[in-house]
Amino acid sequence: MYQIGELAKAYNINNDTLRFYEKNALLTPSHRSESGYRLYSEKDKEILQFILRAKSVGFTLAEIRELLSIEIDKANSACADVKVLVDAKLSDVEKKLAELTRFQTSLKRLSNACCGGEESAEHCTILEALESDTDHVRHEHHRDK
Repeated sequence: MYQIGELAKAYNINNDTLRFYEKNALLTPSHRSESGYRLYSEKDKEILQFILRAKSVGFTLAEIRELLSIEIDKANSACADVKVLVDAKLSDVEKKLAELTRFQTSLKRLSNACCGGEESAEHCTILEALESDTDHVRHEHHRDK
């Protein structure tokens, strides 16, 4: 059995993270000591490792909770259930990447248009582009959604 501090230290997280996972129904200590301390088993340690790995690839707590429910009841779940979750997450990531790529392209265009000199910003091409091209930027943003 592991006390909260021991388990947290083993994974380089703080005790509050474990309490947070407990509060959000992801990880519940298997036992409590007579004095009320949380005690975690090897199985709890494995669950924590699962949570941290899922979190490291971008799953939200709600998604991790769903994955854990499948993990706990593998016999009554199908690989397709897991694949649906992963494919949905992948789609979200691809949308975010596309949006970030659009931001990058626009920022590069703005940066390349500016001389970056020491003169007054009264005629700064970046500021002028943002002032005059707002409708275009707004249109691009809504078109891509």
